Amino acid sequence: MRSRIGPVLLASFVCNGAAATDFVDSMAAAHANDKPVPTPVATAAPDRAVSAGPVQYGAIDGQPLTGYLAAPKDLADDAPAIIVIHEWWGLNDNIRSVTERLAGEGYRALAVDLYRGELAEDPKTAMKLSRGLQQQAEQANDNLRQAYAYLEAQSAPRIGVIGWCLGGRWSLRTALLLPDRVDAAVIYYGSLVTDRDQLATLQMPILGNFGEADPIIPLDDIATFEQTLRELGKDVDVKIYPGAQHAFSNPSGTAYNPEAAQDAWGRTTGFFARHLQAQ
Repeated sequence: MRSRIGPVLLASFVCNGAAATDFVDSMAAAHANDKPVPTPVATAAPDRAVSAGPVQYGAIDGQPLTGYLAAPKDLADDAPAIIVIHEWWGLNDNIRSVTERLAGEGYRALAVDLYRGELAEDPKTAMKLSRGLQQQAEQANDNLRQAYAYLEAQSAPRIGVIGWCLGGRWSLRTALLLPDRVDAAVIYYGSLVTDRDQLATLQMPILGNFGEADPIIPLDDIATFEQTLRELGKDVDVKIYPGAQHAFSNPSGTAYNPEAAQDAWGRTTGFFARHLQAQ
């Protein structure tokens, strides 16, 4: 039975101040030559027939929160669920596709929209939207709480979270926001919290996939994150891919690394299967 304790306040580690500015600037530099143009790999069909489409999963200030929901056509009543958090480009075709692929693994997968209807097709717009999100961090927290509540209301017995880039950052923050309710968290090259007291609250297993050549996520932060969680007795599995850059798993980006992406996907699906399905 999940606790109904009120949500943890994230004031000490939401994306504010100089650290957030540095993070957004670093992302802008890393993605300077990128365009989120869908490719055949990015939009590949799932291995299992799924149903997918827009869904309203909540509202903020009277405005609907519209995400993208995908589920197997033969979905079991007690199927687990996954919250899917987009990169700094927003809820685009690449994220819809990966949401369908996760559904094809047997989950009800809900891609949230932290940008609330806006989408970036160039780094300048993505930077603007990312900065705006940092300035509205509490609304983003509320957005993610409502996504969790929506899936819980669908009778999902276990709920995981996954995100890439900016979404990887918010995947960890979702885990910290709901530390005794999220059942598994996956972080793809998202910036990390390393504070021991904050990490001590986490009660779910965590999987991290990072690139050795990522200019945004310091290797020292990854090492500290993993070591601190291990010292706290947490279930953590971190892998750093040699030579891989930031966004190595995005097939529509210039940093795409097919070998690392394929391995990370296998780690991800295996991790979710162990912790969300095998109960």
